[in-house]
Amino acid sequence: MGTLGRAIYVVGSWIRGAGQAVDRVGCSLQGSHLFEEHVSRHRTLMNVFDKDPVVDKDAFVAPGASVIGDVQVGRGSSIWYGCVLRGDVNSISVGSGTNIQDNALVHVAKTNISGNVLPTTIGNNVTIGHGAVLHGCTVEDEAFVGMGATLLDGTHVEKNAMVAAGSLVRQNTRIPLGEVWGGNPARYMRKLTEEEIMFIAESARNYANLAMVHGAENKKGFEEIEMEKKLRKKFARRDEEYDSMIGVVRETPEELTLPDNILPQNQQKIASSSSS
Repeated sequence: MGTLGRAIYVVGSWIRGAGQAVDRVGCSLQGSHLFEEHVSRHRTLMNVFDKDPVVDKDAFVAPGASVIGDVQVGRGSSIWYGCVLRGDVNSISVGSGTNIQDNALVHVAKTNISGNVLPTTIGNNVTIGHGAVLHGCTVEDEAFVGMGATLLDGTHVEKNAMVAAGSLVRQNTRIPLGEVWGGNPARYMRKLTEEEIMFIAESARNYANLAMVHGAENKKGFEEIEMEKKLRKKFARRDEEYDSMIGVVRETPEELTLPDNILPQNQQKIASSSSS
């Protein structure tokens, strides 16, 4: 950030502080007629009662997600933007390498009509699609829950099973190994193919890799982000023929320059020059 940018940033902080001070003065003048609006800062991880979320250091929880109460998230798993995992009246367990995609909701039930305790358990390398709802259910390893699907209390999805997008799985339904269920209410459709079973595992791996990219981007500081914006704008890649037509010569900055021995086309040149 340059000198001007720093100055603007400081002035912006002053203005925000002044606005908060004016608001406090206004509240004091209103006296007993004051309706005070409580603005709560979003917390990605939040305790309830005496229960704190336990998230592995290698897991990714996106900004804007909410992981609340008695929730465990395993290594390499990812909780994406807008997700809510609310373990208040019971526990939620998420295994390793599992992805719970944007705007999905995972909740629990203290007990059902039969008196059964219903936590939510999600295994390893599971894919939960965007906007899915899981409530007091079990999803075994390497299963797949499609976008917008709803799993009600007591549902049990076995390993390598798939719930089709938009399906409603009724209470206490068990979806056996390797089957596809879909519809409202969800019913057996067919067996999964070997290619589809491989796709479930591949989907989990792809999301694990993608989570590392998002995690690294979210860890960047303000100054690093601003510097990258300037570099991308200044040294945006253009077609060489187009550049020559308009007389533009682009120099690559040192930050974006690789050593000669890294580039494959230069290795032969270096070898020939050293032998001569």
